Amino acid sequence: MRLDQPEENAVAVPKRKTSRSNTRSRRAQWRANAPTLVTCPNRACREPKLPHTACPSCGQYDGKQVVAV
Repeated sequence: MRLDQPEENAVAVPKRKTSRSNTRSRRAQWRANAPTLVTCPNRACREPKLPHTACPSCGQYDGKQVVAV
């Protein structure tokens, strides 16, 4: 390798070591969260479902039948 030419596969190198505090703060975001559930507005169903999605048990969304179950 010649010294007057930059290396082709040069990679960015950090200037300082990342502190334990910063590393642990970043890793604290990795935790898994339980999904938010709401009850189905259909009076006959009332099963828990994800918000803004059709109910997997009755197939209704916003009071309308959208999926054949």
